[in-house]
Amino acid sequence: MAETTQTPSTAQRGGARLKDRTEYRSKPRPLTGRASDPVVGAVHKMAEKRYGCIIVVDDDGKIEGIVTERDVMTKIVGGKMDPEKTTLGDIMTEEPRVAREDDLMLDWLRIMSNERFRRLPVVDDEGRPKALFTQGDFVSYTWPDLAEQAKNLAKATMASNFPWLLVGGAVLIYALGTLVVVGLR
Repeated sequence: MAETTQTPSTAQRGGARLKDRTEYRSKPRPLTGRASDPVVGAVHKMAEKRYGCIIVVDDDGKIEGIVTERDVMTKIVGGKMDPEKTTLGDIMTEEPRVAREDDLMLDWLRIMSNERFRRLPVVDDEGRPKALFTQGDFVSYTWPDLAEQAKNLAKATMASNFPWLLVGGAVLIYALGTLVVVGLR
């Protein structure tokens, strides 16, 4: 199994660790299956629960791989494979990146963005899945920062364009004044 990647983060704030997030405590257990399970059964379970992936575990419940909707689309549908004869082990991503609940949200946001994956299993000390974070979980974490950045960008844009706004306002006032004066005659 791949080791977790944890790097120091300079931006520590409330809810910075995965386990500190409200959604972590309320998340349902991830959907799991065995490498020998047929893809068709796993897809039915995923559809029934409205999950975007299934985590493949060994006999001890430790993560071996992950199969996502994209894997099904590209490998089964696109590869014209038979989902009844193909197993999860045939199409899974082996040794996926996994996190620990004490890992920092921002570290994993950066890693997921750089390495282009959307689902992050969170494991216990034995490597068994406890939760699954998705990109949506990370967006909810960064939303306040994005709103603040948008506000600061708007202020900076206004400040840098202030002289032009004054000139434009003055021209507009002069034009309206001229129309009023001409209209009174």
